[in-house]
Amino acid sequence: MWLAGAPAVAGAIAAVLWVALVRTRHRHARDLGERGWLLERERESAARAAVGEERARIARELHDIVSHNVSVMVVQTAAAREVLTTLPGAADAALAEVEKAGRTTMTELRHLLGLLAPRADGVESDSDLAPQPTLRALGALVDRIAFAGLPVEVRISGEPRPLPSGIDVTAYRIVQEALTNALKHGAGGKAEVTVRYTGRALRVEVLTSGPSVLTGADQPPAADASGPGTGRGLLGLRQRVSVYGGDLDARRRLGGGFRVRARIPVEGS
Repeated sequence: MWLAGAPAVAGAIAAVLWVALVRTRHRHARDLGERGWLLERERESAARAAVGEERARIARELHDIVSHNVSVMVVQTAAAREVLTTLPGAADAALAEVEKAGRTTMTELRHLLGLLAPRADGVESDSDLAPQPTLRALGALVDRIAFAGLPVEVRISGEPRPLPSGIDVTAYRIVQEALTNALKHGAGGKAEVTVRYTGRALRVEVLTSGPSVLTGADQPPAADASGPGTGRGLLGLRQRVSVYGGDLDARRRLGGGFRVRARIPVEGS
């Protein structure tokens, strides 16, 4: 009689096992679906973070470009007004520099804003792809600053060599920011720029002279008398330098003026 009921028992067991197998497969599929959803969320989060970092980089670029060029335009316009009637030739030269700075600003803004809003047809012209300024453009920058009223002496030490584009742009921006601050706040002073190529790093130093901090005269708002710079421009530069594992120090000099010093490691040197 037990043998007669064996097939029924075996069928029941098989049915239970089948139901358990189906449930296991459904649970496995659900787990895979949830895992895929979580991975997709992680990818989306990483993509949003990357976009945020890129927008922050563009914001820093915009600050550097606008701050420098507008400062030059303001100084040159004021100079032109001073000599408009007595030295029309000098006034005309100053206004030409204002026009040049304005055109440069517009060109760079179009390039950077194009990263945020690319053309609908996806086609970029050569001007859209114009590179950001690097140390090769240092001479032109120094000439503009000197023409605006701040004498600048440049020293290059070590053996100049090609640099990664990001480091090259960062080095240029460090000099640009420091000279722009000196132009705005260091009336009657001068500046010294040193670019040093060492075995494994690039070192950039900008020393500016001006009223001593002991006199209480106006100083660049980017730093206090002894602490590191905290202005938006210098904070952005510090972030740029840290990306490459370097460091940047910016502070007032006790004898007057300001000092900006950066060290950027260069891989493969």
